[in-house]
Amino acid sequence: MTRQQSDRRAVVTGAARGIGAATVRRLAHDGARVLIADIDAGPARAVAEEIRAEGHEALWHQVDIADEASVASLAARVGEVWGGLDVLVNNASILDGTPLDELTRARFTTVQQVNQDGALWVSMALRPWLARSASPRIVNLSSILGMRGQVDGLAYSVAKGGVINMTRSLAVELAPEGIVVNCICPGFIDTRMAQLPDGSGHEHETDWFRDIYLKYGRLPLRRAGQPEDVADAIAFFCGEDCRYVTGQVLLVDGGLSVTF
Repeated sequence: MTRQQSDRRAVVTGAARGIGAATVRRLAHDGARVLIADIDAGPARAVAEEIRAEGHEALWHQVDIADEASVASLAARVGEVWGGLDVLVNNASILDGTPLDELTRARFTTVQQVNQDGALWVSMALRPWLARSASPRIVNLSSILGMRGQVDGLAYSVAKGGVINMTRSLAVELAPEGIVVNCICPGFIDTRMAQLPDGSGHEHETDWFRDIYLKYGRLPLRRAGQPEDVADAIAFFCGEDCRYVTGQVLLVDGGLSVTF
């Protein structure tokens, strides 16, 4: 157990799989009490049971971050079981690769509600509990696509770009309450989102990825990231050592963003 997370109370949204699951495992192993919040109840329960089997404290709660009543239920659960909160990781997200000519207002709105608005309203709902902590932290998950454009990625990129500036604004707004707010932008990470939309396989196994990004070094570290690579960076932002860093954006992308 490290001093960084010892007995801290942490909620991670979208924590049933991928980066979220890696994050709750990392925080729990570092001594935190974790709550796995996810729209998929079965996988969320399974992650909680796995963590408890390893001797750590873990709860789970089904939540739809795009639904006001569901978010209120999550906040009530936190108050009921802990009466306060130290860490919130806004990780829940959906992927969207709708071509521009096929993008509808309804689809655009749905992507914004989940990928951008959800992080804001979860933060606001849990803010009263965070304000009770001696060292409260919010970590928002954006994406390298929040800083770069991509074909068939308008709705997703707009939402993730919004998360970046939302992080900066929240850092200013919540600083008087001692709440530190930072943002992580993952690059190519081996998660469910890396599956090709047509179900034909994994984007990191395609010839174009292996050629452009690996062989020719567009991705300097020449490998896709693992969820644990992102979770380790999140853990710093969640910990007590992150006391004078706020409103910042960290790209965890293997150097992808520095090549051209």
